[in-house]
Amino acid sequence: MKRWFLPYTPNLLGLLLEQSEITCHGIEAFVQWSSGDLAANQAVRRFEHDADDARRKVLKELRAAFSTPLDPEDIYELSERLDEVLNGAKNAVRESEIMKLPPDAPLGEMAGHLLTGVRHLHAAFEVLNTDRDRATAEADAAKHCERKLEHCYRSAMSALTDVSDLKMVTGRRELYRRYARIGDSLVRVSERVWYLVVKER
Repeated sequence: MKRWFLPYTPNLLGLLLEQSEITCHGIEAFVQWSSGDLAANQAVRRFEHDADDARRKVLKELRAAFSTPLDPEDIYELSERLDEVLNGAKNAVRESEIMKLPPDAPLGEMAGHLLTGVRHLHAAFEVLNTDRDRATAEADAAKHCERKLEHCYRSAMSALTDVSDLKMVTGRRELYRRYARIGDSLVRVSERVWYLVVKER
């Protein structure tokens, strides 16, 4: 009955943080898998499904909310772009398994940069509505992680010129590119954090 008289204001930032935390756990599992623990593939998939459920909660409550702590479009975009990160990790695992090409040392290093970046994004989300200078600083730190990943990517691609097995070169190149695209998704989340802060000033 209270819903008839009081505006419905769900904790949308809390739900966004829940999705972000699950994403962190998923990328932690992705780092384990990328570092040689192939049994971690199931954890990556499980966390990706959990993150999808968390995103659906965000969208459901966003539709029902009378008012929101941030522009609804920004909440939607942050959730969607964050979802791309873990989706990319799951797809990289799947492609590796299809090609029967396990991860190598450069992929493990790139995954580590992704994890650090995702943790910075989570820290940005924690202060989106209280300390936007810190939020943008954390978003910048996440983008810096992508630049480190890009440096690793270029080194790994360069090393492929010394490999004579064409099948190996083709497979490795595709996996390296997939990790680079996950880095691009990381940057997209960071840029939306900046857009939100600039728009609200």
